[in-house]
Amino acid sequence: MLRKDLLRVSRAGGGYRPQFTTREHRPLAARVLGTFEAHVGERRGDLDDALADLEAEAAEAGGDFKLVRGLAALVERACAFETRAPVPPRRVRRATFEAAEAVGVASEAERETAIDRAADALGIDPADVEASLYADRDVNEVLVDADVRWDPDSLLEQYDLSLAQTALFDATEVRVRSNDPKRLVSAVKRLRLMYELETTPEGRELVVTGPDALFSRTRRYGTAFARLLRTVAESAEWSLSATIDDRGRERTLRLGAGDVTVPGVEPVAEPDFDSGVEADFAGRFRALDLDWTLVREPEPLETGASVMIPDFAFDYDHADFRLFFEVMGFWTPEYVEKKLGQLADVEDVDLLVAVDESLGVGEAIAASDHRVVSYSGTVRVKDVVDVLREYEAEFVAAAAADLPDALSPDADAIRLADLAADRGVGVEAIAEKSFPDHELVGRTLVRPAVLEELADEIDAGMSLSAAEAVLDDRDIDDASAALSRLGYRVAWEGLGGGTLREKGA
Repeated sequence: MLRKDLLRVSRAGGGYRPQFTTREHRPLAARVLGTFEAHVGERRGDLDDALADLEAEAAEAGGDFKLVRGLAALVERACAFETRAPVPPRRVRRATFEAAEAVGVASEAERETAIDRAADALGIDPADVEASLYADRDVNEVLVDADVRWDPDSLLEQYDLSLAQTALFDATEVRVRSNDPKRLVSAVKRLRLMYELETTPEGRELVVTGPDALFSRTRRYGTAFARLLRTVAESAEWSLSATIDDRGRERTLRLGAGDVTVPGVEPVAEPDFDSGVEADFAGRFRALDLDWTLVREPEPLETGASVMIPDFAFDYDHADFRLFFEVMGFWTPEYVEKKLGQLADVEDVDLLVAVDESLGVGEAIAASDHRVVSYSGTVRVKDVVDVLREYEAEFVAAAAADLPDALSPDADAIRLADLAADRGVGVEAIAEKSFPDHELVGRTLVRPAVLEELADEIDAGMSLSAAEAVLDDRDIDDASAALSRLGYRVAWEGLGGGTLREKGA
């Protein structure tokens, strides 16, 4: 974004159109870049004077000084300035002001006397005092790096993007169409803007509500709209219309893919989640290693004339089933009412909603035949897992009913988890079955003949590592359960490896 005082827009015909650059401005962009490069090692004040001359030259040629200032502001952000002084300026000023107070400076001669006294007190030359006295003022800072990331063309692209972002700062509503609506909604949610995704004859249109619909205008919303434009402009096809509060008068800003592009540089990183509540829940849930996969921002759900994208979905690993999950935090009463309307229109899907207790709308959501858990501060993972377990129990029962009562796998040894995976079910679905040709050792099915062979190969006094190697050859990785079944325990000797001992010995 640019500063508001550098905004260049046309209000012709009651519109609100940023004054974008053209190819004719390429030489000016090159001049601005060249001015910075030519002043590396020089004072900021000298750079500012050179830029002021360039502004005057542009104005005489019929241009706009704001354009020069805007281009320069973008380049300056990528430059580095530093204070260069023989002695820290604050220390020098303190000594000089003390000397000036003692001398009583009212003339140039008395000023020189004060400088000399300060130099004596600091043990430096008077010239170093002069060089250090105000070296830390902005105008005296030295440009040390002007290796910016733009050439003239990309600088103009960045300027046009920044100009459009500044124009959006006073938007009260933004409507966007894009060939990638899901990515757009993801960005809107991460920026914590309120939105609706409407279905129109021309396609889906994202409607983003601005701060005037909430409490009062805040800089956060203006900045969020600006960042949203960058995401919009990265799409191949898009169009945007915004209602602008132009000093109390509503105007319409319209932009399209031909107006703004994003220079080929990395964008500013954005938070991964809409809120800390969602980030906290996702982190704790994924650490549980359940038979459910957490999906961030799944496909849109039709809600009458609009669309909503839930925050998450849970995919069951052993069935074609998806449970959508929406975290409903605090919003204005108007927005909550809209959300309730959306939830009421969601049909033919399984949806779980975590509702902030302060909203008091849990019963209303449950009345729409959706599952509800309430939370305060953070979503309790246990509450969500309890709901998932209910679904899981139904799938386990159904899967178990489809299996024969007895299972006889071909392998001599196979883990229950692998057998379940082969059957496309969860472990719970086969755990209660009978296995006439195998014995269950821990969580592994082993043929009795294999156990007899192991009894001959494994003896007391054998090292644990050697016994594990024998078990590995038989595809048995649960060494503890297998050795216990064979009648052995492991005796640990200091920091060395374990040794097999007969149980009771």
